[in-house]
Amino acid sequence: MIRVNLLPFRDARKKENVRRQLSIYILSVIFLFALLGFFFINLNNTLAELTDKRNEKQRELATYQAITKRIKEIERKNKELVTKLDVIRDLEASKTGPVRLLEELAAAIPENRLWLTSLVEKGGSLDLKGTAMDNDTVALFMTNLQKAAHIQSVDLTTTKLKTVSKQKINVIDFVLKAKTTLKKEKTKTHKKTSGKPARRAR
Repeated sequence: MIRVNLLPFRDARKKENVRRQLSIYILSVIFLFALLGFFFINLNNTLAELTDKRNEKQRELATYQAITKRIKEIERKNKELVTKLDVIRDLEASKTGPVRLLEELAAAIPENRLWLTSLVEKGGSLDLKGTAMDNDTVALFMTNLQKAAHIQSVDLTTTKLKTVSKQKINVIDFVLKAKTTLKKEKTKTHKKTSGKPARRAR
């Protein structure tokens, strides 16, 4: 009967199994470190990209802030310009309006038949006092006033007969109340300039 000693074979097989397991363990550790390295590099690249995008957005934001600041400066200057234009228009209206009104009053007076002794204009209301040769002259003066561009309405308040002793003639003292368009023109000017500046009339 032949006997075979299998102990060396088993020892060798056992050593081979241990070597194989050790190799698998080492390879697993290497693979794990390689995988961690890959994720680390990928995460680092992603972080770098996000950092670049953040820096780019910050630069864009700084540009937008500069533009916004410029826009606010332009709006401030525009408001100042509108305010100045309003002041100029008010000055022009306050200067030219009464002058034109006086011209219209002078044109409406019947020559050598009516004389004004008092003229008061306030808030679109015009009070006139004067002396006329007769009632027809007063009526003619009122008709002429109603045709004027800056007069809206004319009302006769009082008339009084008076005798001039030196000339020995009778005259009529009268009081008229009229409404003008001066106040309305100023109001329209403010409304036009409440938004963007209106074009200056030629």
